[in-house]
Amino acid sequence: MSTVTLEVAAGIGRVTLNRPERMNAIGTVLLRDLHAALTEAAERPDVSVILLCGAGRAFCAGDDLKEFDQQTRDDAAIRAHIAGIQQITHDLMFGSKIVVGAVHGFAVGGGFEWLLNCDLVVASDDLQAFFPEMDWGQFVTGGVTHLLPLAVGYQRAMELMLLGERQSAARLAELGLVNRVVPREALLDTAAELATVVAGKSRFSTGRLKRLMTVDLSDLLRRALDLEAVATIEAFGNPEAAERVARFATRKSS
Repeated sequence: MSTVTLEVAAGIGRVTLNRPERMNAIGTVLLRDLHAALTEAAERPDVSVILLCGAGRAFCAGDDLKEFDQQTRDDAAIRAHIAGIQQITHDLMFGSKIVVGAVHGFAVGGGFEWLLNCDLVVASDDLQAFFPEMDWGQFVTGGVTHLLPLAVGYQRAMELMLLGERQSAARLAELGLVNRVVPREALLDTAAELATVVAGKSRFSTGRLKRLMTVDLSDLLRRALDLEAVATIEAFGNPEAAERVARFATRKSS
């Protein structure tokens, strides 16, 4: 069974992270399936807007630490994994279709990054989002080194990435990182309503606006993705990362 599903109705392509037993943690197969689903949604003429959500208790719990040994078994594996992660940001941000995120439970690490890669975000009131990378000896990806300072300013962005403190949905709204906060039971309906409004707009105009905002005005997002990849490859290859991940896994299981 695919770890990501795509359902199309009324011009909306709903892409669902479907690995609930692992809280939709980012593994090799999920990256492959998500890229395939986003590519299909981008290419289908009957899809005007993409809605990204997660099944189960969380939107996405970040990198799957149970696969860390596999992801870091050699230089080629590290590079392939990081390339897969950055590819998702390319899929979400450099396409012509608006992406509406419906985010609940936890958006951790890469999950938080994917939240920031969406064009519009509806958050459930139970959402907790944070960056654990600095604790794990890893590095942020998803273009957030460019996107976060633009959204919240340099010091606040550094606070979010350095301290890794949990941010509530209400706090994310205060920071301007989500557009709506709703009860969990209203999440998907609200996101679908927002997607429907966007789908009623000119596809040419919305697509052109997105491209201008993400690509045409500056090449800094692409550069951030490239530089993050270099830093993350170095971090994954550093023995400290393996030690920190092992300590975290030990604490979590005890």
